[in-house]
Amino acid sequence: MKLKAASARLRKFRCPAGWAVAAIFASFAVTAYAQNCQISGDLDDASRTSITAASQRMFDLAAKGDIAALRQSAIPSLASDFAGIEASIKDHHDELAGAQGTVKSLFLLQTEGSAPTPHAEFYCGVFGKSGQTAGSAVFYLDNLPPGKYAVVVIEGTSAKGKVSFALVLEQSGTDWKLGNLFLKSSQVAGHDSDWFISQARQYKSKGQSHNAWLFYLQGRKMMSPVPFMSTATTDKLDGEFQGARPADLPGGGKTSDLAAGSVTYKLADVFPDPVGKDLDLIIKYEVADASNGNQAYASNVAVMKAYLAQYPELRDAFAAVVARAVDKGGHDYGTLLAMKDIK
Repeated sequence: MKLKAASARLRKFRCPAGWAVAAIFASFAVTAYAQNCQISGDLDDASRTSITAASQRMFDLAAKGDIAALRQSAIPSLASDFAGIEASIKDHHDELAGAQGTVKSLFLLQTEGSAPTPHAEFYCGVFGKSGQTAGSAVFYLDNLPPGKYAVVVIEGTSAKGKVSFALVLEQSGTDWKLGNLFLKSSQVAGHDSDWFISQARQYKSKGQSHNAWLFYLQGRKMMSPVPFMSTATTDKLDGEFQGARPADLPGGGKTSDLAAGSVTYKLADVFPDPVGKDLDLIIKYEVADASNGNQAYASNVAVMKAYLAQYPELRDAFAAVVARAVDKGGHDYGTLLAMKDIK
């Protein structure tokens, strides 16, 4: 099975709200025969050196902007569809240019058998009586083909700031090939993850549940170098915000209704997203036809106004709103308006 499909699936993850120790080790006992994880300190020198060297070389290529050479280091299925990786590297060009990379963590994941594992869970490092410890991590991957994979997190430091450069590598013979790449700035809109979590707590204390949840999502996203990984810090955070998700928020295949005048729109997802130096609110909704630009623009503006009228707290939390009309034919029409311009 091509890792292109696997690399796409790596974006899917499940976030446990808390840990029950018995459940952890019961699950581990069932799956240990097929799934194994080793942290950097568990590896022999040759394996650690090989993975680190491959990761550092790929980081250096990205820092130099040599996308063609980086593509040659990828598995064939990813190399044939490299546009997303290329766009991410270009988006972080300023932070990567001239950056020095330091490996912060390294994990070797291995699955056995003759078929993909439907729901693989890798428990890495030492677990205590309350679950994860400072050096542990858990990875959640669906339909992962048998093989050896490495997750390597590199911190890039340049005059423009820091960037998290997380690679998913697949072993091919004696070589390590790029299976996926996740780039994240250490700050969004001038703030780090701790600031977003602090703001989320403040919003929660004020009863602003939508702002609280959305800022929690942003802070958590910044904490995890890859979206299918949990740590002691994220587990504690998930436990704190368990049950805080507003019931009327769409997402995960669930839609919600938004009335705008005589029209009711089906919202598909609402989430925060950095756009330039701002944190914007993204609203995706379903329409019959998004190919007509004028019509889609009008409905986008109507959705923005109606959503802010329903949840005015959002005006103080986000710089702008992006509404995206999406139809089943694959058309997607987006409109961005600064918050001050939505009246």
